[in-house]
Amino acid sequence: MTAQLADIQLLLLDVDGVLTDGSITYTDTGEQIKTFNAKDGLGIRLLMDAGIFVGIVTARVSGALRHRCENLGITLVFDGIRDKASALASISETTQVSTAQIAFMGDDLIDLPAMTRAGFAFTVADAPVEVKDRAHLITELPGGKGAVRQACEAILKAKGLWENAISRFLL
Repeated sequence: MTAQLADIQLLLLDVDGVLTDGSITYTDTGEQIKTFNAKDGLGIRLLMDAGIFVGIVTARVSGALRHRCENLGITLVFDGIRDKASALASISETTQVSTAQIAFMGDDLIDLPAMTRAGFAFTVADAPVEVKDRAHLITELPGGKGAVRQACEAILKAKGLWENAISRFLL
């Protein structure tokens, strides 16, 4: 498993249930409100600062997600995507990163086609058993509660980049 993780050049993330806890809140005007975890955000930044690309593949379209991605510097954002396996293939072709070097993190059945075609599949602690059975690594934490941070750390540690990634925070 460590060898597979060491080859990862791109981490693709689902949103609802991965970057969030899966709750979808609507205002009276129909706007969606999403809550993102700051620790996940730092994990994403550490990964990107180490030269590993991060992208989003999600079925929903959300202004809140666009703002979060802009804040983190994520430019590979594919929203409104129901066929995540096709998106994975397209992203692979566009970025010139082979699917074997792409990790996909999903939490539900809609994510399985991409998870099973990616070189490495992450899922969250609160995913259904069908998803857990097909993941290479199940995080200890649920979606929206630091699971993405655990995936980012696993990649950085497998690549031997963790200590360098956190060195600026250590005195």
